[in-house]
Amino acid sequence: MEERIVSLLASGTEIVAALELGDALVGISHECDHPAAVLDRPRVSRPRFDPEGLDSGAIDRAVRQAMAEHGSVYQVDAELLAELRPSLVLTQAVCEVCAVPTPGVRETVRRLGLDAEVLSLDAHSLADILATVRQVATAAGVAARGDAVAGALEDRLARVRSAVEGRPRPRVLGIEWLDPPFTPGHWVPEMIVTAGGECVEGDAGARSDETTWEALEGLDPDVLLLMPCGYGLEASIEDANRQAERLATVAPRAIAEGRAFVVDGSSFFNRSGPRAVVGVEMLAGLLHPDVWAAPDATAAAVWRPDRRTARP
Repeated sequence: MEERIVSLLASGTEIVAALELGDALVGISHECDHPAAVLDRPRVSRPRFDPEGLDSGAIDRAVRQAMAEHGSVYQVDAELLAELRPSLVLTQAVCEVCAVPTPGVRETVRRLGLDAEVLSLDAHSLADILATVRQVATAAGVAARGDAVAGALEDRLARVRSAVEGRPRPRVLGIEWLDPPFTPGHWVPEMIVTAGGECVEGDAGARSDETTWEALEGLDPDVLLLMPCGYGLEASIEDANRQAERLATVAPRAIAEGRAFVVDGSSFFNRSGPRAVVGVEMLAGLLHPDVWAAPDATAAAVWRPDRRTARP
């Protein structure tokens, strides 16, 4: 039987592409934006509100309202899913806010009577991310290809670890959302450590944690890393500018020394896909620029509260 894959999360779509299974991909989610070659596929999910033009505070309120009223932030187009006749559906159960959650997808597939495997890609660490690459490859019948792709990603992580080994570790405060502030969880604290830093807030493998600006005051990290979930670089800069006074009380030294960075979190930090390895490489360049190349200016920028930004 010819494989027909529907991916309901962006990282799943990126994994499918990395495995060179693009021809089998018949449907994608509303949030999928990479790689360009597969973005002409039908969109099988949509959010319950339009986030366009909303700042992080407004998005947070809309998410909470959608969860309270509907129990989910996203809708699956069941009619389109039935038309696409998938044999494999990729989803996740890590975060109800980030992508369509697994239980609702399984219920929709069951209700439609589809003969499809629902594969939940539930990564909480870098090792888990590599495991999901192998998981998708095995489900699609190309296990050896999954081993090759995951192995290459493992080699890249090993090169970063080797480059930063034994070097002083700057104290890094990562913030994954700004209104209200969230400190990082899942694989992001591990990304910071792998790139040669010390993560001062957030636990590897745990959920991202909502906090307050008052709780973050006085941390005064060596490095401030801003990676709002789902935001690209320009949107992240705008969001940081709105919270400039708060950020100045949390990380005055990092800001003054030009070690406050805004990154494209959506592409390289928030997703449990292959480009998380690029995120680790970017971090190594920010934390240890004398041993690792600085990231591209389209992916990271030095943030200053006077609204000027610069290449790292």
